[in-house]
Amino acid sequence: MSRLTDEELIEELRNRFIKNRETVEELQVLNRELRVVNKKLEESEALKSHFISNITNEIINPFTSIMGLAKHILTVKKEDWKTVISMVALIHSEAFNLDFQLRNIFVAAKIEAGEISPEILNVDIKTLINNIIESFRIEAKKKQLELVFDFDIQPINGGVFYFKTDPEKLKLVISNLLSNAVKFSIERHNIDIKATIEGKNLIVSIEDYGIGISEDNQKKIFDRFKRLDSGINSLNRGHGLGLSINKAILDQLNGTIDIQSELGKGSCFTITIPEVQADIAGFSTDGNEFLFDEEEIF
Repeated sequence: MSRLTDEELIEELRNRFIKNRETVEELQVLNRELRVVNKKLEESEALKSHFISNITNEIINPFTSIMGLAKHILTVKKEDWKTVISMVALIHSEAFNLDFQLRNIFVAAKIEAGEISPEILNVDIKTLINNIIESFRIEAKKKQLELVFDFDIQPINGGVFYFKTDPEKLKLVISNLLSNAVKFSIERHNIDIKATIEGKNLIVSIEDYGIGISEDNQKKIFDRFKRLDSGINSLNRGHGLGLSINKAILDQLNGTIDIQSELGKGSCFTITIPEVQADIAGFSTDGNEFLFDEEEIF
């Protein structure tokens, strides 16, 4: 066996040193990646516990209130109708919030399971948004808020304006935005809702004049895996589902959501959704039902 020269030995040592250094660097990168993954797992586990705790409260508390109020109504004297009306209003409020949160929870579960997909219909946008506004009218009235709707779309030939999209998902997205607007508006102010068309895109904006959202939190509010500070942590009624669900739904619809906000001056959320370019037979007016054109049936 031939012996290595000094130069060859030095070169071999240099090559081994380089390889060892590369191996160490690769191990350092892997170690950093493992630390990041481990941190995310820890955050996910903590947020899961936080999520379950809040979800439990969101479901149990309204049920407890509804049952207690209903039981108390049974004991009210017949002539004391003012008390009954007051308690019925509270029952409606609790039931409304419970129904709204359960819808978000069910959609969130479908999103996590990968079982949600667009169901495209011809949607009567004006009627759909008007129905959403009416459903929040009582909640808004409690804070003396005026819900102002500007439908800035001119239908062809003066008929009903239809837009091809998923009505149920659009309804939930707008409902989540309007819910937050009502919740964080200052009393005796307007909430402005506007719908318009730009090209093939539907644009809906909801603007409130409430507490606003800090610039730092604007980067976090759409991520349900981020724990936000106390100033925004209750944005989606405790468990932070609403806006993250909106983001997931809009991703499916190839849409976007933007926010303009300043602390103490309110927020304006704007969604942009492109129209589906396909022949669609079904029609929808409020996001819960659909029907077909008579010509398509017969």
